[in-house]
Amino acid sequence: MFESIQYPGTKEENYQLLSKQLDSLLEGEPDTTANLSNASALLNQFLEQVNWVGFYLMKDGELVLGPFQGLPACVRIADGKGVCGTATSEKKTMLVDDVHQFPGHIACDAQSQSEIVVPIIKDGNVYGVLDIDSPIKSRFDENDQKGLEAFVDVLKKHI
Repeated sequence: MFESIQYPGTKEENYQLLSKQLDSLLEGEPDTTANLSNASALLNQFLEQVNWVGFYLMKDGELVLGPFQGLPACVRIADGKGVCGTATSEKKTMLVDDVHQFPGHIACDAQSQSEIVVPIIKDGNVYGVLDIDSPIKSRFDENDQKGLEAFVDVLKKHI
């Protein structure tokens, strides 16, 4: 059984613990939907000051909504559009301090002020993205980026 815990360490230590928890939580489960669902729930429990945590999966050249925690969201995002589509077209993490300053931002939740999107690349192809929104500007920093990229690396072993 999973128990909600306090994370008493530094941000870096806490992300390392989170990645270990993810690996343990998903160990032996072959179902991708179940694994993405648990990954989004784990992140939602771990992260403070976020209002949306989830995945978009690449299908037929566009991102399609996958498992998530938060309010209902946009279902389809074209490659290259918004923060998520830019992350897939550039194949790099997008760390956005103020989404209203991002050209072409897609406003799925009016409360979102900042966002981080980590592309999930498997075998050189974009599998999807991890998308996290916050109602606070500049919520995410480089430590979050490194920690979430490591989280995605662990996740890729289970999808």
